[in-house]
Amino acid sequence: MRRNARTFRGLPPHSVTGADSGIGKACAVALAQAGFDIGITWYGDPDGARRTAAEVRGTGRACEVAEMDLTRLPDSAGVVDELADRLGGLGVLVNNAGTGASAPFVDTGWERWREVLSVDLDGPFLCGQRAARRMLAAGAGGRIINITSVHEHAPRVGSAAYCAAKGGLGLLTKVMAQELAADGITVNAVAPGEISTPMTGQEDVDPATQERPGVPVGRPGDAREVAAVVALLASPAAAYVTGASWPVDGGMLMMGPQAAALTSNDWRRVEPA
Repeated sequence: MRRNARTFRGLPPHSVTGADSGIGKACAVALAQAGFDIGITWYGDPDGARRTAAEVRGTGRACEVAEMDLTRLPDSAGVVDELADRLGGLGVLVNNAGTGASAPFVDTGWERWREVLSVDLDGPFLCGQRAARRMLAAGAGGRIINITSVHEHAPRVGSAAYCAAKGGLGLLTKVMAQELAADGITVNAVAPGEISTPMTGQEDVDPATQERPGVPVGRPGDAREVAAVVALLASPAAAYVTGASWPVDGGMLMMGPQAAALTSNDWRRVEPA
């Protein structure tokens, strides 16, 4: 049995992939507010990355920024080590970068399939591997948090590649958790439902103004609500939590994978017997 590092010491730097907008940006800012220096990666939106970095630095924390294209693997995963070197260590990795596709299974092309699997599964595997090796070498424990989706747990018509990748990442999370726990490294998944972000076509939309009859809470989520769970799992207080998937979905999973397609609140009614 390896030495069990109960928790990482001090406030080590964190890295968040795909932090130029949406959930990744919210996570970077929330973790900075909790007192951590932050490394962020971006792809396709350098202005967004600069805005995230400015918000992080506005909290008084250091921020390092690097571009990372997860379709250019395995080499691009080296950005994890680059940011760790620039920040002086790595205590937490948030694997957030992701993409999706919408097409029937029979019409999903090989190139699109491979792009989604590369970004959503291969990337977290390679980035997580690099982070874990650094944490093991440092001997102070750590945290790896994989952003999956409710579709880690439930299918969605037209999302074969995305569901396959997120489902795979969910089980990869559990294997990582089993293997790394004795060294004080916890690995968990956070599974968002519909969140108001650019990826869902809702940039700068107030989720409180949107109705979702099929979701028990009745609205989409805010990226900061996902970030709050990530911040909890990144904290020393979560040292005994590993191998779990945390849905942040307003109750969507209780309603089934097509909950967002419900157009009325009739399901809420219970007729007297």
